[in-house]
Amino acid sequence: MKKVIVRNGLLDILKGKFLVSGDAPKNWLFIIFASFLATVMIGSSHSADRKVHQIAALNETIKELRSEFVDVRSSVQRLKLESKIAQSLEVRGLYPSETPPKKIMVKSSEKE
Repeated sequence: MKKVIVRNGLLDILKGKFLVSGDAPKNWLFIIFASFLATVMIGSSHSADRKVHQIAALNETIKELRSEFVDVRSSVQRLKLESKIAQSLEVRGLYPSETPPKKIMVKSSEKE
Protein backbone atom coordinates (compact mmCIF):
# COMPACT_ATOMS: atom_id res chain seq x y z
CA MET A 1 0.00 0.00 0.00
CA LYS A 2 2.81 2.43 0.93
CA LYS A 3 4.64 1.71 -2.31
CA VAL A 4 1.55 2.64 -4.30
CA ILE A 5 1.16 5.97 -2.40
CA VAL A 6 4.82 6.83 -2.79
CA ARG A 7 4.67 5.83 -6.45
CA ASN A 8 1.53 7.90 -7.07
CA GLY A 9 3.05 10.87 -5.19
CA LEU A 10 6.20 10.65 -7.28
CA LEU A 11 4.17 10.39 -10.50
CA ASP A 12 2.11 13.42 -9.44
CA ILE A 13 5.30 15.43 -8.91
CA LEU A 14 6.72 14.34 -12.26
CA LYS A 15 3.48 15.18 -14.05
CA GLY A 16 3.33 18.57 -12.34
CA LYS A 17 -0.06 18.08 -10.67
CA PHE A 18 1.15 19.98 -7.59
CA LEU A 19 1.35 23.10 -9.73
CA VAL A 20 -2.31 23.06 -10.77
CA SER A 21 -3.98 21.66 -7.66
CA GLY A 22 -6.07 23.69 -5.21
CA ASP A 23 -3.13 24.84 -3.04
CA ALA A 24 -0.93 25.69 -6.06
CA PRO A 25 -0.20 29.31 -5.00
CA LYS A 26 1.61 28.02 -1.93
CA ASN A 27 3.66 25.68 -4.12
CA TRP A 28 4.42 28.46 -6.59
CA LEU A 29 5.66 30.73 -3.81
CA PHE A 30 7.98 27.99 -2.61
CA ILE A 31 9.28 27.38 -6.14
CA ILE A 32 9.91 31.09 -6.65
CA PHE A 33 11.68 31.26 -3.28
CA ALA A 34 13.82 28.20 -4.09
CA SER A 35 14.67 29.67 -7.52
CA PHE A 36 15.71 32.96 -5.88
CA LEU A 37 17.94 31.11 -3.41
CA ALA A 38 19.50 29.08 -6.24
CA THR A 39 20.19 32.28 -8.19
CA VAL A 40 21.82 33.88 -5.16
CA MET A 41 23.97 30.79 -4.58
CA ILE A 42 25.09 30.68 -8.23
CA GLY A 43 25.93 34.39 -8.17
CA SER A 44 27.84 33.98 -4.94
CA SER A 45 29.89 31.08 -6.29
CA HIS A 46 30.71 33.03 -9.47
CA SER A 47 31.81 35.98 -7.36
CA ALA A 48 34.01 33.73 -5.23
CA ASP A 49 35.58 32.16 -8.34
CA ARG A 50 36.26 35.61 -9.79
CA LYS A 51 37.97 36.65 -6.56
CA VAL A 52 40.09 33.48 -6.52
CA HIS A 53 41.29 34.18 -10.07
CA GLN A 54 41.97 37.81 -9.16
CA ILE A 55 44.02 36.74 -6.12
CA ALA A 56 46.03 34.32 -8.26
CA ALA A 57 46.76 37.07 -10.79
CA LEU A 58 47.81 39.46 -8.02
CA ASN A 59 50.11 36.81 -6.54
CA GLU A 60 51.79 36.44 -9.94
CA THR A 61 52.22 40.21 -10.13
CA ILE A 62 53.73 40.22 -6.64
CA LYS A 63 56.24 37.55 -7.65
CA GLU A 64 57.25 39.51 -10.76
CA LEU A 65 57.60 42.77 -8.85
CA ARG A 66 59.61 41.10 -6.08
CA SER A 67 61.97 39.66 -8.69
CA GLU A 68 62.33 43.06 -10.34
CA PHE A 69 62.99 44.65 -6.93
CA VAL A 70 65.79 42.17 -6.20
CA ASP A 71 67.36 42.85 -9.62
CA VAL A 72 67.21 46.62 -9.19
CA ARG A 73 68.52 46.44 -5.62
CA SER A 74 71.52 44.36 -6.67
CA SER A 75 72.34 46.73 -9.54
CA VAL A 76 72.08 49.74 -7.19
CA GLN A 77 74.40 48.02 -4.70
CA ARG A 78 76.92 47.46 -7.49
CA LEU A 79 76.69 51.14 -8.49
CA LYS A 80 77.35 52.24 -4.90
CA LEU A 81 80.69 50.42 -4.72
CA GLU A 82 83.70 52.70 -4.27
CA SER A 83 85.42 51.23 -7.30
CA LYS A 84 82.43 51.96 -9.56
CA ILE A 85 82.17 55.52 -8.25
CA ALA A 86 85.90 56.04 -8.83
CA GLN A 87 85.60 54.74 -12.40
CA SER A 88 82.69 57.04 -13.20
CA LEU A 89 84.50 60.06 -11.72
CA GLU A 90 87.73 59.34 -13.63
CA VAL A 91 85.83 60.12 -16.83
CA ARG A 92 85.17 63.60 -15.45
CA GLY A 93 88.78 64.05 -14.37
CA LEU A 94 88.30 63.49 -10.64
CA TYR A 95 90.61 61.08 -8.84
CA PRO A 96 90.71 59.84 -5.26
CA SER A 97 92.97 61.78 -2.91
CA GLU A 98 96.45 60.42 -2.23
CA THR A 99 96.57 61.83 1.30
CA PRO A 100 94.03 60.75 3.86
CA PRO A 101 91.69 63.41 5.25
CA LYS A 102 92.52 65.14 8.52
CA LYS A 103 90.03 65.56 11.30
CA ILE A 104 89.48 69.14 12.48
CA MET A 105 88.55 69.57 16.11
CA VAL A 106 86.82 72.80 17.15
CA LYS A 107 86.65 73.67 20.80
CA SER A 108 83.63 75.69 21.70
CA SER A 109 83.82 78.30 24.39
CA GLU A 110 80.87 78.21 26.73
CA LYS A 111 79.48 81.58 27.75
CA GLU A 112 77.64 81.63 31.04
